[in-house]
Amino acid sequence: GRARRLQRFLAQPMFVAEQFTGQEGIYTPLEETIASFRAVIDGEMDQYPEQAFYMVGGREDVEKKAAQLSKQDAA
Repeated sequence: GRARRLQRFLAQPMFVAEQFTGQEGIYTPLEETIASFRAVIDGEMDQYPEQAFYMVGGREDVEKKAAQLSKQDAA
């Protein structure tokens, strides 16, 4: 549900965590983070799988990752 999407969304790839996660950190402006968070709360992103919210920056990143996951599932 939305709570799990928010939980995964808050696990953003941070620069300080690079050495632990092996994933490069990214910078997401505060305004983009808040707008994306609001979109999740308002149900505007319910069509995307929960996995698409993990370790991404903002809404556009969620959409890109969802498309990648969809391609992987189709293959």
